[in-house]
Amino acid sequence: MGLFGRKTAKTQGGARRSRRLSPNLISLLDPKAPASEAYRTLRNNINYVGIDQKVKTISVTSPGPAEGKSTTCANLAITMAQAGKRVLLMEADLRKPKVHRYFSLPNDVGITDILVNDIPYESALKGINELPGLHLLCAGFLPPNHSEILDSRKMADLVTQLKQSYDLVIIDTPPAGQLADGASVGKLTDGVLLVLASGQSNIDMARHAKANLENVGARILGVILTKINRKSGGAYYQRYYNYDRYYYENQSEN
Repeated sequence: MGLFGRKTAKTQGGARRSRRLSPNLISLLDPKAPASEAYRTLRNNINYVGIDQKVKTISVTSPGPAEGKSTTCANLAITMAQAGKRVLLMEADLRKPKVHRYFSLPNDVGITDILVNDIPYESALKGINELPGLHLLCAGFLPPNHSEILDSRKMADLVTQLKQSYDLVIIDTPPAGQLADGASVGKLTDGVLLVLASGQSNIDMARHAKANLENVGARILGVILTKINRKSGGAYYQRYYNYDRYYYENQSEN
């Protein structure tokens, strides 16, 4: 593996091709980094929450765009798979899907193809060579009626079906502060993680996102605070992704 996450994988013919992974996948590329440790701690806290009520489906959203929800979603899926779980990562942000780019995989078929064209979900799954226990379900073609698709009975049935096939399903959803899509998916899952960016998130929009989720009956597991610049032991931990700390708030403490 090179400095910028370049890895090789075998093609069907046996030749080797290069595949560049995004530096946002810190838990995979640098497991010893402070950010990776933060994601593992988040994983442990989620497992703790699931003692009384099993958590098999989690949606990840944010009040607005570019607050780190897709990066959080991908790294949480990686750490769960590293712990031996069979994990499915769903790219349900049908407006601006990013996760497939992190893994350098094409968004050629995905959720919308399953829901609109009735293809079996197995034919849309993509394996992650670096983690055999992790699969990716891309967004698929981007439709004009995003909200209707995510709020459909077919989407609810798909989540239920996937829940039976995997130990954990993690869903990257659109921002819940501006759009109804994120809340629509949140109500289908066992819990929601709300991602806020330090020094960036609008407080009123964050409250609006929380209210939108609660209005549809979504269970908010906690809040993740991203993009923190942190001094520790005289060292200055500032990385490209700045996910070296999180704030976890159990819903029972609200």
